[in-house]
Amino acid sequence: MSPREVAVGDTVESVLTEDLTRTQLVMYAGASGDYNPLHTDDLYAREAAGYPGVFAHGMLTMGMTGKAVTDFVGDGELLRYGVRFRSQVWPGDRLTTTLTVTGITEDDGRRIVELDIATVNGDGVQVISGTASAALPV
Repeated sequence: MSPREVAVGDTVESVLTEDLTRTQLVMYAGASGDYNPLHTDDLYAREAAGYPGVFAHGMLTMGMTGKAVTDFVGDGELLRYGVRFRSQVWPGDRLTTTLTVTGITEDDGRRIVELDIATVNGDGVQVISGTASAALPV
């Protein structure tokens, strides 16, 4: 579906990753400068913090979800984007995002789309919920 043809109630689904890898976690740590050992050191995550192992940075999941939004609406069109972290994301997770069109308005000659966002893991557990608004091509 093209953003030009959207209607309220339409949904778009995107697979963000089939299998989130530990390498992706370490690469994100390097790119972001966030070397919290909960995300990079399996022994620390298990023994010092009591988790089953390392888990993804929330901002990595937010960034991957945001890319699904901009893939749909286009680069440079995003006006607002916000999420709530609902559950942790683990290595091996499959992540899928669903965008739901909740409104379309006009502002200064531009069509603005409002979106609800839900990212779930392979078990259907919601890991991110959010909203976005973006200008649509005319």
